[in-house]
Amino acid sequence: MTDLHAFLIDGGLTVRAAMQKLDETGERILFVAPEGVLHAVVTDGDIRKFLLRGGSLDDAVLSAANQKPISLPVAERAAAREVLAANSIDALPLLDETGRVVEIAFARRRGTPAGRALDLPVVMMAGGLGTRLYPYTKILPKPLIPVGEKPIAELIMERFAAFGCRDFRVIVNYKKNMIKSYFADLEADYRVSFVDEEQFLGTGGGLCLLKGRLDRPFFFTNCDTLLDLDYAALYDYHKRRQNVVTMVVAAKHYTVPYGVVEAGEDGAIRQMREKPALDFLTNTGVYVVEPRVVEEMAPGEKIGFPDVIERYRQKGERVGVYPISEASWMDMGQLEELEKMRRRLEEQA
Repeated sequence: MTDLHAFLIDGGLTVRAAMQKLDETGERILFVAPEGVLHAVVTDGDIRKFLLRGGSLDDAVLSAANQKPISLPVAERAAAREVLAANSIDALPLLDETGRVVEIAFARRRGTPAGRALDLPVVMMAGGLGTRLYPYTKILPKPLIPVGEKPIAELIMERFAAFGCRDFRVIVNYKKNMIKSYFADLEADYRVSFVDEEQFLGTGGGLCLLKGRLDRPFFFTNCDTLLDLDYAALYDYHKRRQNVVTMVVAAKHYTVPYGVVEAGEDGAIRQMREKPALDFLTNTGVYVVEPRVVEEMAPGEKIGFPDVIERYRQKGERVGVYPISEASWMDMGQLEELEKMRRRLEEQA
């Protein structure tokens, strides 16, 4: 493989750097192989479990890795596909007689969505005023703001459609006729239907308008978020965990641009930290939701979807998170983020 070394990392690399590396390769696996000698393997799933156990983005990636990797001598290359299938793994390192990785066999053709095709509905919340994108949204509703040659809502739908989702339900309010008109003229291999929100019900309240229309789990998304994500893997995770709701969260690193001072009761300085760094998980606005959530919504209730999740959490029901890297999340909720999204999509084209 001409890009073999893109998949080989040193064990001292941080978890954060490994996540960036996973994004760069477009795959879900890296091999810890100092000087080319295989020591361990780390996947996006390994990192996800590590973060959920309380691991830090600054820890060495070896602490998140599987240190008993499956491999195959390069001379037995012909058996690679059978080994991949038998172990349900995405990639298999082929080693020379010294234990060095000389080739990688992938379970699928690179660049194509993994796993089976999904057949799940996607509900898009697209009724907001988009005040953070004013003055653009004075003319266009946020779902139709172009990012390159296509509006953001269409780009979101295309990413779900690549994984087999063909049924899109869009909750609309502000400038809804413009949104309906655009998709009425669009030639696409998926269906788009609309639900009219007559009064603003918040990011969660609009789901009550879908009562009786959803009989299986569905993806629920904002209309301003693009994810580089294997949606099939997300859904499998949701089912394995038996969650009522699974929230996709991004592992974010932020450095406070100021010195932070903590004062004591008497006005004395208790602690000073110069430009402290914070690591946290932030809500991307994309979820997998069980249909009963819709049926249990109160008609006409104005509520944000995070508050809906909190109600289930308070009742002791299973609600969970699915961490992804910060680089896998593009958000255009603000003007500066819109420009960043445009630049990234141009780089990916």
